[in-house]
Amino acid sequence: MDTSENTRGPRTRGVGLGLALVSALAFGGSGVAAKPLIEAGLGPLHVVWLRVAGAALVMLPVAVRHRALVRRRPALLAGFGLLAVAGVQACYFAAISRVPVGVALLIEYLAPALVLGWVRFVQRRPVSRAAALGVALAAGGLACVVEVWSGLGFDPLGLLLALGAACCQVGYFVLSDHGGDAGDGAPDPLGVIAYGLLIGALVLTAVARPWTMRWSVLAGPADLDGTAVPAYALLAWIVLVATVAAYITGVVSVRRLSPQVAGVVACLEAVIATVLAWVLLGEHLSLPQILGGGVVLLGAFIAQSATPARGSADPVASGGPERELSARGTAA
Repeated sequence: MDTSENTRGPRTRGVGLGLALVSALAFGGSGVAAKPLIEAGLGPLHVVWLRVAGAALVMLPVAVRHRALVRRRPALLAGFGLLAVAGVQACYFAAISRVPVGVALLIEYLAPALVLGWVRFVQRRPVSRAAALGVALAAGGLACVVEVWSGLGFDPLGLLLALGAACCQVGYFVLSDHGGDAGDGAPDPLGVIAYGLLIGALVLTAVARPWTMRWSVLAGPADLDGTAVPAYALLAWIVLVATVAAYITGVVSVRRLSPQVAGVVACLEAVIATVLAWVLLGEHLSLPQILGGGVVLLGAFIAQSATPARGSADPVASGGPERELSARGTAA
């Protein structure tokens, strides 16, 4: 029996659920705020660099406080920075420049199903029937989201970039499974996030070359479905709300709930992002796409709940010490 779960009273769980919903809302608004900046003339990589570098600057005091992580978990920090921060967000922002925000995020939510594929076919560990069902549902739902019957009406490169974001999440999940010995104790998620943002900012600086960015775009307006909005206001939302506040509320919610419950609420991010893109950007999805998106989220939830923990011999496990981080650590 998980005694930590018994210590969470109704009020604590209520606060945790509220924080998880706030986190999902904040994360879900990142693509909606970023797309107008991209359409205004900023490159996707430049928007990602602004987001990550700005958030890294805000989180710098947290990194200083947890500087021992550099010695204790260097592989985990490098994996989070390269894959969960730089890789996921660069692929996601590049994808939304070509396909609707909701489609890109739903494809990204294939990550839990892909993790199970890694477990089954690469690690050759058994997975439960429920896990296999989750993978099948996610794949079937994705077929509806991209409307395979119409010959993939969306930009193929955009779809591949969204899939690349999902693959970067898989790489991070696999790395975090081997991020350190169990005797080291679980790392503080906020510390890992802070260092991940710092590492991601350094990597993206070399890739995005921000000195070539059209900085003047930030001083002008951006078009939000016909409404002129200051570009700097959208950037402030992306950095302060959709990154820093989203990560912090997400981590705190996991501690008040559990990785599994918080992960379920996190699935609402895709719903929120789709609704916001519909209302604010005019990106309408068809009924089959909406139904398919629901099936993708259901499959992702089943697959995430059934992902084995590190070192577990069972086909289904509740999660290991890194699951708290992975439940909220790779959102777009």
